[in-house]
Amino acid sequence: MLAVVAAIVFGLGLLLDLVGVELGAGINATTFMLLGLLLLALHQAGVGTAGIRSSGGTWRGRARR
Repeated sequence: MLAVVAAIVFGLGLLLDLVGVELGAGINATTFMLLGLLLLALHQAGVGTAGIRSSGGTWRGRARR
């Protein structure tokens, strides 16, 4: 999920860079790039990737017990 959000942030940063827009106090394409890199680093670290499997198996495994 964080990788998808990072892709969206990178897309917004690219658009801002191409158009040449700056959104006020220091928010520009570089800010979006750094935010996207932070989100990708969190994704690679495993933050936000906990699923059903981490709580004791899949739903099929629990249904058979």
